[in-house]
Amino acid sequence: MKKRKFLMTTILMLVLSMLLAACGGGNEEGSSENDNEKSSGEKPKFMSILTGGTGGTYFPLGGSFANIVSDATGIDTNAETTGASAENMQSIKDNKGEIAFTQTDIASYATEGKLMFEGNAIDNIQAIGTLYPETIQIVTTEKSGIKTVEDLKGKKVSIGAPGSGTAANAEQILEVYGMKLEDIQKQDLSFDESVNGIKDGNIDAAFVTAGTPTAAVEELSATEKVVIVPVDADKADALIEKYPYYTKDEVPSGTYKLGSAVPTVAVQAMLVVKSDLSEDVVYDVTKAIFENLDQVTHAKAEQIKPENALNGVGIDVHPGAQKYFDEKGIKAAQ
Repeated sequence: MKKRKFLMTTILMLVLSMLLAACGGGNEEGSSENDNEKSSGEKPKFMSILTGGTGGTYFPLGGSFANIVSDATGIDTNAETTGASAENMQSIKDNKGEIAFTQTDIASYATEGKLMFEGNAIDNIQAIGTLYPETIQIVTTEKSGIKTVEDLKGKKVSIGAPGSGTAANAEQILEVYGMKLEDIQKQDLSFDESVNGIKDGNIDAAFVTAGTPTAAVEELSATEKVVIVPVDADKADALIEKYPYYTKDEVPSGTYKLGSAVPTVAVQAMLVVKSDLSEDVVYDVTKAIFENLDQVTHAKAEQIKPENALNGVGIDVHPGAQKYFDEKGIKAAQ
């Protein structure tokens, strides 16, 4: 009887052990499936688009893009004001945003660990695509008497907010004119602060790297006779030879009430994303933006075209964005 009781107890323990093992195995298998789902791209509930100051072009465009992405994907998306390009790259690295505006030159510096990113390369960004030329505008007023880049010597000149790409542009343009930042009274102001400084007479001029027309400069032109200092053709050639991501550009006649077009140079604005966003999510974001540009009221929307989005990118394109461009047969210009 005791043997039978012991045998029954042993059998029950074995059965119980098998059941527990099966349950445990089932949990492990379920966990593996969830991990696979996550790695293939769990759809986030919320995304931030990092833009720039309210007086620039990134912020209004980012607001339109956020609305488009929210409507098309169901992901709650908003646009955040920031110090623009360089700050945005660091914020992506620090997981403070999912999508960001930047200049093509700054994105290259970030991934290569050069200039302001020396010793701090950003390894978790990939491109959605380029958007439009970012014109370098050296803004002043007629009453300042400044007509040439050389006239900036000794003057109070804003080179943009700390962390923006404008500072690098200012330094490189001054360089081809044989000047250094030490030759000006450097001010680190946002576009809005720069314009207010010019209005109030606290600064003499400002570098503004943004799509034209730029809201802050338009506001200035309402009360002052705006002057855009030209970048001479030979200096533009020298700049492009040393820094190939620049292109020749101009501020068109009529912009800011200018009587004639002003020659200058430009880099390109682009959108980047965190590289660990799933292919499906980035595909949906890319498609939503490039197929709903008619919903963007900013004038720059007219220059944003999917067929140009792979030109001058300079960093790796996210597989989700690449999938969209491949479907459309879009390739980078040779």
